Amino acid sequence: MRVALKECEWETIGADLLVIFDAREAITLDDPDGHVAALLTELRRAPQTAAELSGSLQRRGIPLSEEDVSGGLSGLDSLGLVEDADGRTLGDPDEDERHFSNLSFYGTYASLERRRAAFHRPMSQAHVLVLGVGGGGSSLVQCLAGLGVGEMTLVDQDRVESRNFARQFLYHHADLGRSKAERAAAWVRDYDPRIKVHAADRWVSAPEDLEDLIQGVDLVAGGLDGHPHANLWANEAAVRNGVPYVLGGANRSQLMYLSVDPGRTACLACDYADRPTGDGADAVAYRIVENMKLSNPLTGPMAMQVGSLLALEAQRYLTGYEPPRAAGHRVTLDLRNGLVPEWQPLPRNPDCKVCALAPAREGERG
Repeated sequence: MRVALKECEWETIGADLLVIFDAREAITLDDPDGHVAALLTELRRAPQTAAELSGSLQRRGIPLSEEDVSGGLSGLDSLGLVEDADGRTLGDPDEDERHFSNLSFYGTYASLERRRAAFHRPMSQAHVLVLGVGGGGSSLVQCLAGLGVGEMTLVDQDRVESRNFARQFLYHHADLGRSKAERAAAWVRDYDPRIKVHAADRWVSAPEDLEDLIQGVDLVAGGLDGHPHANLWANEAAVRNGVPYVLGGANRSQLMYLSVDPGRTACLACDYADRPTGDGADAVAYRIVENMKLSNPLTGPMAMQVGSLLALEAQRYLTGYEPPRAAGHRVTLDLRNGLVPEWQPLPRNPDCKVCALAPAREGERG
């Protein structure tokens, strides 16, 4: 394997070597004889195998065997400083240029075991069902397209209105009165013709309304309005088909997102079952909020924040660069305290009839 050094800098301080890859942290290595600095210098010159590095260092008078170098590379790998040189690109110059920033991002998480390209390829092969292409959903579509998702199905039954322009930047004046789903799909095609995109101009009134659309998708993301239980229906469709569901939205003062990993985390129905009932103040407050008709105070910056949070969570599920942050949790960001996130676990209901619909996963059958 040819080993490549990531973009890092270092400086010798006495017997120590100070190495910085992520600007937030400095790595201090014991290097009294300068061998680590020499190894880094050789790696910066060109990607090499352990045998090649040993030869290069020995020619410089540094007596490190191939075994010594292999041990050093393992140490550097554990610190996130090296990666497999042959996995830094996608093998197509046009694709590499298109996804330059995406590959650079995955380079942060790449190692000798997992290549940058291995993070990107699942995204390029994924099919995401996007529910709603309004406020947060329109930004979500743009983020997914930028990440290079392979396929999207966009669901919405609304038409473009001038009031949408404050927060939905997929649309133009010429789109007024036209189907949002169709116009959003047209935007995706114009943005990147390599992304497959389908428009579904439909009203969702039951889980069955999504059954044909969810077949073959890898993730469901977004949020539906129009009925207080619309997202519960989407939750049931996702859980029934074993597909992760990433949901988000906003009210006047908070942004929120959560994700459901069927069979592994609580689902949205679990959360609803835990809500207070009866005539107490808490129960009445929940009912009022659920049925409130807001004038939609969502502004452009808020909508883009929601869309990007959903896209990041979708990216975590699809690429595995890190575990999903909101799996089984509601994450809220309050505008009144500077959008500091707070995590609240969704209560898992052992008797949840929706969770019981989740198909057993391979290797997880009881």
